[in-house]
Amino acid sequence: MNLIQTAPLWLVILLFAILAAAAIEDFIRLRISNLTCAAVLVAALVAMAFSGLSLDLWQNVVVFLVLLGAGTLLFASRWMGGGDVKLLAALGLFVNLIAGLWLLATVLLAGGVLAVIYIIARVARGQPFGKKYQSKGIPYGIAIAVGASLVFAGQYGLLKYGSQSNPLEVRTLD
Repeated sequence: MNLIQTAPLWLVILLFAILAAAAIEDFIRLRISNLTCAAVLVAALVAMAFSGLSLDLWQNVVVFLVLLGAGTLLFASRWMGGGDVKLLAALGLFVNLIAGLWLLATVLLAGGVLAVIYIIARVARGQPFGKKYQSKGIPYGIAIAVGASLVFAGQYGLLKYGSQSNPLEVRTLD
């Protein structure tokens, strides 16, 4: 069950605000606090309560567990930060299996774009680049926030894709 569709507007706005806070926090400190991740988790639980706690929520729990498990492996191998893992897993509670794939895909795409931006910025500043250069890391919370926001905006109906005359046209609701 995609909880964004059944959540009240105030909760959706709060979720977008929490995502913005997570992105800003990660950009500034290269850390996402447990409080921010807990806020997303609580928002998901509140959205579940508003949806009526149906049996369809098993998919949301599976997405949460898969993202948490895979993220824990990525954290153990130092590819992802702990806050990033917790934030992404908590966001997984908002979506079903299919939307979970979209969430993961948009986050990965946003992360790739973010990585390219960071590489270009480092090269433009004349910083060394290559195997010998130790990076301080990339604030992946930005990619998580952007990817999740795109998926949630689409679920909420804020993005409409295409028309018969122009399938790539992006329209917004009037």
